[in-house]
Amino acid sequence: MSSKINEILKEIEHKKIDLIKEYELLKETYSFYIEWKKIIFSEKTKKYNKKFKKWALKYIFTSKIRHLLSAPFIYGMIIPALFLDLLLLIYQQTCFRLYGIPFVKRKDYIIYDRKYLDYLNIIQKTNCLYCSRVNGLFSYAVEIAGRTERYWCPIKASKNMKWWHSWQKHFADYGDPDWFRECFNKNDDYCKLKE
Repeated sequence: MSSKINEILKEIEHKKIDLIKEYELLKETYSFYIEWKKIIFSEKTKKYNKKFKKWALKYIFTSKIRHLLSAPFIYGMIIPALFLDLLLLIYQQTCFRLYGIPFVKRKDYIIYDRKYLDYLNIIQKTNCLYCSRVNGLFSYAVEIAGRTERYWCPIKASKNMKWWHSWQKHFADYGDPDWFRECFNKNDDYCKLKE
């Protein structure tokens, strides 16, 4: 079945493809290429980028006090994040196997590529590593939840949400029981993931 909402969601998917193309253009714009998952910048770009690097000690001693005071609270979140990661692993291994839903690959959501930026010092790279880990983990969790929702509750909300996951386009319109019955507990949409 289709609705105007689904047409708009398809347009958004096409825009995502355009976005991927724009990301590819970054390689040319900033003179880098990817080889064996490693990002390699041209020598000219490396030399230019290093001009912007702020040395670690200077970075610490010139930081605002509020940034230093908040650090333990920010980094303290790694413990619940690691616990969430473990629970997501157990959840997928159990429920997704039972429902026949393809697993979500962590490596598609948790990407550690900022370590190759020469204009970041060791502290900034550590902060980026942390952000990549935690924000990637949350994106990974949303995808797992989205696939679960696609299986159990494939109904769009009655009003627009601030954000929605990519599985919404496979959901029945709010108030359409026939469409809901047609897609409830179905795995057809997951087959596209394997293509």
